[in-house]
Amino acid sequence: MNSNPLSERILNMATSATLAMAAKARELREEGKDIIGLSLGEPDFNTPDFIKEAAVNAINENYNGYTPVDGYVDLKQAVITKFKRDNNLEFTLPQIVVSTGAKQSLANVALVMLNKGDEVILPCPYWVSYSDIVKLAEGVPVEVKTSIETDFKMTPSQLEAAITPKTKMVWFSSPCNPSGSSYTKKELEALAVVLKKHPNIYVVSDEIYEHINYTGVAHASMAGIDGMFNNTITVNGVSKAFAMTGWRVGYIGAPDWIARACNKMQGQITSGTNCIAQRAVITALNASPSKVKYMIDEFKIRRDLILNLLNDIEGFKTNIPQGAFYVFPDVSAFFGKTFKGKTIQNATDFSMYLLEEALVATVSGDAFGNPNCMRISYAASQDQIIEAIKRIKTALS
Repeated sequence: MNSNPLSERILNMATSATLAMAAKARELREEGKDIIGLSLGEPDFNTPDFIKEAAVNAINENYNGYTPVDGYVDLKQAVITKFKRDNNLEFTLPQIVVSTGAKQSLANVALVMLNKGDEVILPCPYWVSYSDIVKLAEGVPVEVKTSIETDFKMTPSQLEAAITPKTKMVWFSSPCNPSGSSYTKKELEALAVVLKKHPNIYVVSDEIYEHINYTGVAHASMAGIDGMFNNTITVNGVSKAFAMTGWRVGYIGAPDWIARACNKMQGQITSGTNCIAQRAVITALNASPSKVKYMIDEFKIRRDLILNLLNDIEGFKTNIPQGAFYVFPDVSAFFGKTFKGKTIQNATDFSMYLLEEALVATVSGDAFGNPNCMRISYAASQDQIIEAIKRIKTALS
């Protein structure tokens, strides 16, 4: 039988534990169990009315045709305005590509940048899809382990040690999914000192959680660090800060030659992004970020709430996330312990136990490259968070 390398890569994707958790949660819900979901990377707010009104207007104005592969010009101009206003980055129209979600932006970049065997450095923990997207493009993920003691951030010495002659790219998110950690401008500058010694290495800076920032300090972009603009692909979108996950609009700002290649790649896969969603996103990006500050304020309240509740349970080791809407506690203190006849060997066992016994859905850290931790989303109401942690505490008592 002839082998199919692409099929083999898909079958070998490391998502089985996550899929098993999701399937189990569905099964329990179908049995009538009251599952509290703290596993989703999705705001529980509705899309703001001013954005929905823009979409309705677009429908009434008969936007219904194919869109340019890389996005409407006025949307690309809104992206340029956003980059300048929020990040002090100056792009031109050919450097912007709008895609069907930031995930497609990432896939485009991998497919046009990576050759077979190229290495991509991934600070752990990383968003669950990074590794598999790299593998699909025949690249080789190189995991750089971090820990809660370093706030889950890669140090310059770790970066230097991970670089080999095969290193082509570094991918990271800030604020990070799943840890909520954010790199400061000073920390990015220190990483850039290393990277500038290797001018053939490119960086994917995933900034989708940019506005969900609790530091009180302006978000720092790798492309804004001196000498890094031409070696950085900045990925962003409207899913998280604007509660628009289902609208599926992401975008990149990148050097011209990379953006042109992504445009060609996308033209053979999905072509242009949904016309109505694009018109709505123009309104979203042209608005001041202050229009969605009420969501960020509420997420910060929930962050403090869940940290206080988790810290009251012996065995959970937490840092203080500076962005996004997740906590990523180290739960290795529970490994080897037995609860109600079930022995916990790893974070996947622990997450499954909490799902079955406490009826709380979380995500094992295995999916993010850190098997000692678990991701808990606080994109849920305060009442749900309180009840969920109460159930967890009871299940572990």
